[in-house]
Amino acid sequence: MKKMLLIYIVLIAAFALYVLRFEYTSQVNSSWENRGLRGDLGETYMMITFQSGLEYWKSPLKGFEDAADALGVTVEYRGATRYDAKEQTTVIEQAIARKPAGIAISAIDPKSLIPAINKAVEADIPVILFDSDAPGSQAYSFLGTDNYKAGVTAADKMAELLGREGEVGVLTSPGQQNHEERTKGFSETIQQRYPLMHVVEVADGHGDTLRSRDETLRMMKAHPKLAGIFVTEATGGAGAGEAVQNAGNAQKLHIITFDTNKATLDLIKNGTISATIAQGTWNMGYWSLQYLFHLHHHLTVPAPSSSGENAPLPVTVDTGISVVTRSNVDDYYAK
Repeated sequence: MKKMLLIYIVLIAAFALYVLRFEYTSQVNSSWENRGLRGDLGETYMMITFQSGLEYWKSPLKGFEDAADALGVTVEYRGATRYDAKEQTTVIEQAIARKPAGIAISAIDPKSLIPAINKAVEADIPVILFDSDAPGSQAYSFLGTDNYKAGVTAADKMAELLGREGEVGVLTSPGQQNHEERTKGFSETIQQRYPLMHVVEVADGHGDTLRSRDETLRMMKAHPKLAGIFVTEATGGAGAGEAVQNAGNAQKLHIITFDTNKATLDLIKNGTISATIAQGTWNMGYWSLQYLFHLHHHLTVPAPSSSGENAPLPVTVDTGISVVTRSNVDDYYAK
């Protein structure tokens, strides 16, 4: 009788442990359903850029912060102060040492940053790239503009402005992946679609207003028939606009640039710049943090290992563009 009682006690205890374990597992599995997608204020996610003082970064950072509010987590912004890959590498190394829950990076250089990006991933810190990619790195996804397609759009707009004929130039930032793709999309489209148009020069604006102004003036002097210039970033676009204003009416030049900072919008409104390509920058920041959150909490998996119940994370996401001209420029001023 005592033996049977002991067996019953053991069975009851085993059943009780099973029930407790089942209930605990159910609570863990259903926790997201009960509280929604909410993290902890102790979770810190970092955004790292370059030329950190640029107005351009305000919109992706706003998206990053809006996602943090929605998810109940903390975010920090860091960046290289200059257009310097070594400085940005140092900033990433410092971020890794702090072991954040995830890092969103806009890469100044597609090659030199790969070791630092890979170091973060190997330290179990999820990395998402946005705006400017670093192909070949171990980052899980890239969210940004399809820059080649954006260059194509700029070429088509330039052809429309020039009546499909004339000499055009490009002012860009060589060595930066997104700018090289924009330049390639623009140049190849002009060559393939518009036989009466010619790209006579591709120059380096160094991402600087004054140097872009000087390069534009030099190009205008070197190519007296220059009718248009495509500038692959906003700082250079402002410099090209200043060059046209300095030249007066001596040489009419259509300028197409990138992004929607106030200086660019003002130059469109007064007719100095003909058009700009607006990027989905808020989307870049918002979805970068959403992706990092899902990776940190194992709610999604990288695309190459897309197995199990979780959906794979997209390798690339096109965050979209639109063309801003004098007819719709008022819609793009910050409200």
